[in-house]
Amino acid sequence: MENLKELGDPQEFWEYIYAISKIPRCSEHEEHIRNFVLNEAEKMGFVAERDEIGNIVIRVPYPSAIEKATLKVVLQCHMDMVCEKNEGLDHDFSKDPLKLKLIEIEGEKWLTAEGTTLGADNGVGIAYNLAIMKKVYEGSLDLGPLDLDLLFTVDEEQGLTGASKMNKGLISGKYLLNLDSEEDDKFTIGCAGGRVFTIETKLEEEQLIEIQESLTGMRIDIFGLIGGHSGTDINKRRGNAIKILVEILWKLNTKFSIYIQSLEGGNKSNAIPRETHAILYINKAQSTKIKEFIEEIFSNIKKLYFGTESNLAISIEELDEIDGTTVFSKQFQLKFINILHLMPNGPVYLHPTSNGLVHTSLNLASIHTLENSIKIQISTRSLTEYDKDVLFEKVQTLLGLSHLDANIIINTVYPSWPPNFQSELVKKSKKIYYEIFNEEVTIQAIHAGLECAYFADYFPKMEMISLGPNVIGNHSPDERLNVQSVVKVWKYLIALLKNLI
Repeated sequence: MENLKELGDPQEFWEYIYAISKIPRCSEHEEHIRNFVLNEAEKMGFVAERDEIGNIVIRVPYPSAIEKATLKVVLQCHMDMVCEKNEGLDHDFSKDPLKLKLIEIEGEKWLTAEGTTLGADNGVGIAYNLAIMKKVYEGSLDLGPLDLDLLFTVDEEQGLTGASKMNKGLISGKYLLNLDSEEDDKFTIGCAGGRVFTIETKLEEEQLIEIQESLTGMRIDIFGLIGGHSGTDINKRRGNAIKILVEILWKLNTKFSIYIQSLEGGNKSNAIPRETHAILYINKAQSTKIKEFIEEIFSNIKKLYFGTESNLAISIEELDEIDGTTVFSKQFQLKFINILHLMPNGPVYLHPTSNGLVHTSLNLASIHTLENSIKIQISTRSLTEYDKDVLFEKVQTLLGLSHLDANIIINTVYPSWPPNFQSELVKKSKKIYYEIFNEEVTIQAIHAGLECAYFADYFPKMEMISLGPNVIGNHSPDERLNVQSVVKVWKYLIALLKNLI
């Protein structure tokens, strides 16, 4: 990384990428990168402001006279990065610089880091903002009568904290360009909002001491699923391990006498569960029939995932001993399995005009049996607040019909960014892209959360798009940034800014 000139223009971008690679900026620890950005602004004489949560904005006014400026635009990025490293690597993200290196893959240059995340997400946004600021200051970039608010937010990676708690007086403008996308031929103009909540159900139990001699323990495991992101991967025909196991248990419960002791599966609300298991008692004399019945059900379920879940598997194990003799009461078991069997999961609605875009979805994310209760975590997403609320109301109604003793605890709520495919900014963005590259850009909405959702909620008249260069493997030590794509997006970004008025 000593010879930055070989990376091409703009040189200022690569200089800033190199500089910030030496600065610690893990989520919730943005103080060093914030000070660096503020010092750069101060050196060039630009006014900077900070809000209570730690976001900062730099005012880059029209250089001739502020009175002549006719348009205010916000360029936005986040300052934090995901700090991940390979196992066994001696690297302290709180003080050690990243070790940048250039690699070549199929004739293309990529920038990566040795054994750690690169932080291109969203270091590229920081570098683009600072490069523009520097070029305006030096007079080598004339954007005409345009004012820029360069917005740098905190803690995007762990929960969009900076955006969700931003002082609304920090920015203003007609347009906002978010610099946090990862494909240079796709612009994002909308995203889903969401609600993550936990259903905590009081566990009703009974003892099996009197009939225990006629029973044997059994453990059923579902595993081998791909899993994935509960937003962007929800429409890829991937199995939900909890729903698959519940379908088996529901059918077992209608044909045999079974006594469920526990259900466990899933971990994170934003992940499709890959593994789950149940421990139960069954009649010893029926163990062979029950195994055959389970295998028959599973073979039918597996057909639904042909072509996507090739490693989907089941394990059925008889247990010599089970800790404890307490199981779900029969009445509770019936109610509980019924509810889980009926619970929606996956895409609920598709977007009416955007082919293949998920509009509303639900992910049955995790289930854990505790000493006196069972906790189920669910994540719902939708492109509109109305449909997000309707789906939540349906879950509430389903619980009400079950007559289970259950409470709903809201963990997180975040707004949607409804896409406007006919906005003035979208039309200009498409036109300029075609004029420069002689090809159409893909305009998309995504079924995941973005900071723009909060900005759109705060400033409903502000038009927004999200763009950026090609980044692969973000959030992992395999993260890499395409060098030529950086040049492409820079060329486009400057042309867009010059033609927005």
